[in-house]
Amino acid sequence: MYLNSMERSHVLQHGMVMAVPVPVPVPGRRKAVCHGSNFGKCKVMKNKKRVVVSALMTQNQNKISASVTGVSETPICAANMVEYEDNWFNRIAIQHLSQSVQDTTGMRSEKEGYEGLIEASSMVAKNFGSKGQQDLVIQALHKAFPSLLLNMIRGILPPSRFSREYYARFTTVFFSWLIGHCQVKESEFEGRKEHNVVHITKCRFLEGTKCVGMCTNLCKIPSQKFIYESLGMPVNMVPNFEDMSCEMIFGQHPPVDDPALKQICYKGICKAKQMHGVNCSS
Repeated sequence: MYLNSMERSHVLQHGMVMAVPVPVPVPGRRKAVCHGSNFGKCKVMKNKKRVVVSALMTQNQNKISASVTGVSETPICAANMVEYEDNWFNRIAIQHLSQSVQDTTGMRSEKEGYEGLIEASSMVAKNFGSKGQQDLVIQALHKAFPSLLLNMIRGILPPSRFSREYYARFTTVFFSWLIGHCQVKESEFEGRKEHNVVHITKCRFLEGTKCVGMCTNLCKIPSQKFIYESLGMPVNMVPNFEDMSCEMIFGQHPPVDDPALKQICYKGICKAKQMHGVNCSS
């Protein structure tokens, strides 16, 4: 498939990366069209065939490439969202935490699963300031995890290399339903190598809300404080707002001047603001 002369002229004059709606004629079927910034990332559901239409225009190269593969009905444009298939344990854990948040705030969500947890969290972000959000999440965590159990764990596992590595491994096994796909990484701690870091490939909560304020006020800050006060284990959560990954570094205190707290929200894509009216910095 090729662009016509008028389209080619328009692209070369502007000399920039842009997305152009390009209809893909399919004999005997409707035309498949992708629009917007997700152009070129189209997920086709029928017959497991894909239509990939890409147009790349750069000022330096001034070249156009377009390719079409396969045939299909109207594709669904995807934004590289991670798809989760929660098992029975994950669903119970998600519902338990979501219910704890709702019981603490007195606000109810009619949605189920992770969407219900996000909606309940969004209502907290909408109705309370930063400090109020953090305090409510800590209260919800205390409601979700009995203090008797936490005190017992704290007594058994005082700060040490073993406990730091144990908490990292425990997080990847039992909390991937909350944070997303993750793995233990090695780091240097006080001059020696330890496996005390949890690397989250793409944070499920941040991806679900696309809101920096909710990340810091409803996850990062209260989680750091809760883990340290309940288990005696310092932890520094370091989100990467460019690719939505994150690292939990057990044994490390968060910096006083934390750069994550200076990050502005995603402009134009904050789902918490668009869907729930959350007043963020975007």
